[in-house]
Amino acid sequence: MVRVSEEGWGRRSADGPHVPVAAVVALGAAAVGEAVARAVTGGADPRLVLVLGVLALGTTAPAAFLRPLPAAVAVSVAGVLSLGLFHGLTVAGLGAQLVVLHRLGRVGGQVPATCLAAPYPVLALVRDADAVTVLAASSALAAAWVGVAQWARGEALVHRAARQAVAGSLLEHTARGERARIARELHDVVAHHISMIAVQAETARLTTPGMPAAGAQRLSEIGDTARAGLTEMRRLLGVLREDVPADVADRHPQPGLPQLNDLIDDARDTSGAGARLIVSGTPAELDPGVELAAYRIVQEALTNARRHAPGAAVDVELHYTEEALRLRIRDNGPGPRAASPPGGHGLTGMRERAAAVGGRLRTGTTAVGGFLVEASLPAGAAG
Repeated sequence: MVRVSEEGWGRRSADGPHVPVAAVVALGAAAVGEAVARAVTGGADPRLVLVLGVLALGTTAPAAFLRPLPAAVAVSVAGVLSLGLFHGLTVAGLGAQLVVLHRLGRVGGQVPATCLAAPYPVLALVRDADAVTVLAASSALAAAWVGVAQWARGEALVHRAARQAVAGSLLEHTARGERARIARELHDVVAHHISMIAVQAETARLTTPGMPAAGAQRLSEIGDTARAGLTEMRRLLGVLREDVPADVADRHPQPGLPQLNDLIDDARDTSGAGARLIVSGTPAELDPGVELAAYRIVQEALTNARRHAPGAAVDVELHYTEEALRLRIRDNGPGPRAASPPGGHGLTGMRERAAAVGGRLRTGTTAVGGFLVEASLPAGAAG
């Protein structure tokens, strides 16, 4: 049931569907004309003719000048009085009644619209009903509930749009955070190489005997350029890590494939389930960014397996080729799982990592059950 406060009715009514004044004037004229014609034809007293004309006007005029709730109350009271006291409701009055009940329903007035429509079926049952009374009894409630249905549909669309907006914002925020984390980690890898350039240039300048002054100058400039580049990289890192306190920032070297054994041992100890590393092909030292991406993908796949398939055994396969490092992480759990589970976006993050180093990743169930993560990362040689 819909319950709305008086203050809420004021806001809803002000924004409710508008009934054109010209249409109501036409209905009012028709209602008054019909009521007066009936009274005169029946030989009614002139004073009664006046009362019936005013009452007929009351069944139509409020629709144009009042908000939905008071308009519906005024029109309904006038309509019920016309039927109850004078055994007649004009066709125009019935049309206005249906309009105000529908309008009240469209602004969420389920309970008042139903209550205002209820007297018509009662009058049709307790007295001899003419055609207009029967029509009012059968259509008033329908008009109200058609309006309520339209209101409910509009509310559902608004709520769905709000939920989609919130979900989209959450997904975008999570993806941005994951990309920033990837960028930070890749930055650390690049910063290490730039530091090595600076150190090696300075070492070469100081340890090479008989080096011409121009060569020493060039090496010194290389070292200065590398240090300037490193300073700029660290400034960017500060922007990316602006939400992370300096005393808790992760400063240790980024992990790579040599640390996979420790990672799988930790996963095995934590979950109590089987986990093994299978290596094929000729192992080679890869670009640090590729190794970092591979490590993080395996780490996230193990976390997902532990979260969605607790107790399931996991195989982590590394296959080295000349062109690519192929990862295959499979568990023997129940299989399907959401791409964006509550609390995280692990599969999205893995795809982001693979794409960041020029690779590809796909996920899905296997023919024999369980969940599979496969990635192909370019086998760039370490610099």
